[in-house]
Amino acid sequence: MPVDVWVFIEKNLFMVMVCVASGAMLLFPLVQRLITGAKDVTVQQAVQLINRRDAVVLDVRDASDYAAGHIPNSRHIPAGEIEKRLKELEKLKNRPIVVSCRSGNRAAAICALLKKNGFQEAFPLKGGILGWQQAAMPIEK
Repeated sequence: MPVDVWVFIEKNLFMVMVCVASGAMLLFPLVQRLITGAKDVTVQQAVQLINRRDAVVLDVRDASDYAAGHIPNSRHIPAGEIEKRLKELEKLKNRPIVVSCRSGNRAAAICALLKKNGFQEAFPLKGGILGWQQAAMPIEK
């Protein structure tokens, strides 16, 4: 029986590699969140944080993506500039920060960086701006 498995893998190596790669891509966001310790928030939870606790939305996408449409009243600092521009966020340390990117993957790493720099409540937006749009929430240009 084990010999048959190896023969199958040998004859279908490309398909096996595609399956392994797609599985790894599916698991990457989960592993990244486990490593960074970021607890993401849904669109509904983000709206509650904004309305009830005056949370700030931080959009970390590129300027062109931000200009094409963003969450109303969000602050824009591209992911590559966060470390250089942390001082701009200093006055927000006591407020929750919801970090938005395109799909939610980069936001977890940004939240980990913010927490490392003393921001206690930094949350990645689950699904990013795409999730926000799918929930039919308003977009500002």
